[in-house]
Amino acid sequence: MFAVYAAEPNPDKPLDALRVGERPEPEVPDGWVPVTVRAASLNMHDLWTLRGVGIKPEQFPMILGCDGAGVLADGSEVVLHAVVGDASAYGDETLDPKRTLLTEKHQGTFADTVIVPARNVLAKPAGLSFSEAACMGTAWLTAYRMLFTQSGLRPGQTMLVQGASGGVSTALVALGKAAGMRVWVTGRSEAKRAIAEEQGADRTYESGERLPERVDAVFETVGEATWKHTMRSVKPGGTIVVSGSTSGPNPPADLQRLFFMQLRVVGSTMGTRAELANLLEFCDLAGIRPQIGTELPMADAAAGFEQMLAGETAGKIVFTR
Repeated sequence: MFAVYAAEPNPDKPLDALRVGERPEPEVPDGWVPVTVRAASLNMHDLWTLRGVGIKPEQFPMILGCDGAGVLADGSEVVLHAVVGDASAYGDETLDPKRTLLTEKHQGTFADTVIVPARNVLAKPAGLSFSEAACMGTAWLTAYRMLFTQSGLRPGQTMLVQGASGGVSTALVALGKAAGMRVWVTGRSEAKRAIAEEQGADRTYESGERLPERVDAVFETVGEATWKHTMRSVKPGGTIVVSGSTSGPNPPADLQRLFFMQLRVVGSTMGTRAELANLLEFCDLAGIRPQIGTELPMADAAAGFEQMLAGETAGKIVFTR
């Protein structure tokens, strides 16, 4: 079958490990189902896979892609949940120490067919296209959990999103605005800030710019480059929710400010199947749609990877079949 995959780990030149071609048809174990992929979205996680992060060398070649939407054998249109974990034992599959994502242990969605546990398929809302639905399972689910499960924010409060144009950031803006938050966003360029404004941001600022007042919560996916600004932007007793560190994982701790201002720093990873179901229903009811910056045939996936590596995102990058 056709697939986009990582041939081997390449920490220094990840795109050199990218291949577009044929892979064997997957076998379907008991309790799993095959899904014919109609659309799949690109995540930073796919670049990490190409670098060999979070995956053992013997697991290559690995078909890329955490997210997707497609069709079951009976014609049902579905959205995929990328977290493979034991929800029965832990109540929350993201807390399962043995949890994994598609592309870490199991082959991913950038292919004609992907196999997933039966519980990892959810009905696609009719109002969402396959491309829109393919954005939900990682970036939008991560944003949903950050905002509604981890932050403690209430409608009317002010949130700051560090970074204006990535998949999680654009999702946070759209979800926060729909939920009644006052949404502020930072961005490196006028074009990136314009994307946030199109998604509903109330105000946008240059990266590192001093804000007119402190906010109730900051949403961090950038890491080292924005951490100092994040710590100085949140109110006493406020919250910082962290789900990524694209600019580096070791920011200055600033522990004195942390304890003196009584800040909460909360980690957040992906989301549960139940949260994905709630997200899909919320988007359908509220008429929220993901910002898709680039849509390409899967055969042209290399161009999408080049955009992400260069930081030239304007929303989600989606591949279609």
